[in-house]
Amino acid sequence: MIYLLDLFLIALGAALINNFVFYYFVGICPFIGVSRHLDMAVGMGCAVTFVMVIAAFISWTITTFVLMPGAPVSAWVAGFFLAPETAATIDLSILCYIAYIFAISSSVQFVEMYVRKFFPKLYESFGVFLPLITTNCAILFACLTIMAKVTAADTPADAWGLDKALTLAFFGGLGFTIAIVIMAGIREELELADVPRPFKGAAITLIIAGILAMAFMGFTGVDAGLRNALAM
Repeated sequence: MIYLLDLFLIALGAALINNFVFYYFVGICPFIGVSRHLDMAVGMGCAVTFVMVIAAFISWTITTFVLMPGAPVSAWVAGFFLAPETAATIDLSILCYIAYIFAISSSVQFVEMYVRKFFPKLYESFGVFLPLITTNCAILFACLTIMAKVTAADTPADAWGLDKALTLAFFGGLGFTIAIVIMAGIREELELADVPRPFKGAAITLIIAGILAMAFMGFTGVDAGLRNALAM
């Protein structure tokens, strides 16, 4: 029961309560650039979600077995050159940014080839924004969050497993999709509205994003209340 509750709260937090876009303000570039039309927003949300899940799987694996202090693979390799006591404490976490960026870029290349082959019109509508998923800080943020939950746990039992990492990634991507679809729906309606000239374009988009962020603040504390209610 506690295990399922933890997964549920991670999912709810990533999708709504701590939405990557409206709470942490990451992934703003594609959020603003690809939210002009609803179909593009849905496609970008699905692509980001897929890349985020694949990158989370790769980053969790690399962190657990290579990067974190005492990781088995790095300790085994270091054992050939260092004393066993020193090899057991080897820490390669400083390489996390490089490793995660490689993981994200390889995932994006796979998605780009798939979309180009099976959805050519959607690929053309994305334009430069599909390769720019590589630089989407929401995906890197998810990978770094997973690393913190794996390496900074007080006890080994508290360290996140692959199940929690993939839950965060999938529902974090779902939260990004929710945010960009809401924004796309509003921006399509704005094309029919009489927006003052100084607020046209990115200005009104950022104002609406701020209003949406304040609206999502209404979910604050829901996770703590659910945990207390369900744990009783």
